[in-house]
Amino acid sequence: MPRSLELDLSSRELPRFIAVEGNIGVGKTTLAKKLAATFNYDTLLELPEDNPFLERFYRDPKSAALPTQLHFLLQRSQQIQALRQDDLFKPVRVADFLIEKDQLFAEVTLDSDEITLYRQVYDHLTLEAPKPDLVIYLQAPLNVLQERIHKRGIAAERSISDEYLSTLNDAYTNFFHYYDEAPLLIVNCTDIDIVDSQEDYHQLVEYLLTVNSGRHYYNPGK
Repeated sequence: MPRSLELDLSSRELPRFIAVEGNIGVGKTTLAKKLAATFNYDTLLELPEDNPFLERFYRDPKSAALPTQLHFLLQRSQQIQALRQDDLFKPVRVADFLIEKDQLFAEVTLDSDEITLYRQVYDHLTLEAPKPDLVIYLQAPLNVLQERIHKRGIAAERSISDEYLSTLNDAYTNFFHYYDEAPLLIVNCTDIDIVDSQEDYHQLVEYLLTVNSGRHYYNPGK
């Protein structure tokens, strides 16, 4: 649990729904949890540990891509449906994913026939997620991602290739180049440690609280 920040939030207008995105290992789930603790928000998190196909996908992407992607899609659909049934769209929360990015992964991992099937399933699901008040996109180069993946030591991730991470980095860059559905903060994570450095985290929070429209870039150390 992160230490309390010395921030006076009583007079600050906080984004009520924050979505954190980025490549594998960049720290999106960690940041989502820390923001939730700081703002006393609920979390809406991806559950990769519940996907029985994920480890197979990392070992053999071609054979396991479709069931892996469909499992994530159905999982997110169920999460959104649960929110709607419980009328939880209004309370404040932090998510570690955007539902729109699901198709980004599908386009990277699936062949043309699989993409067709995936899109048919996607189109039949009701995926009306609430629009974020702020999207935070965490960026990091390949060597930083691999270092952090190695550090966290998840067995299933040991076989993630440089090629796959690089392809995802390119796909994320392209996706957010055109993204304009919500205020966007693009964070260069190369030289910051939001896991172990309270100062780095504190400065990021101070900056994100100034973002209420448009596209912004946070490049500490530049």
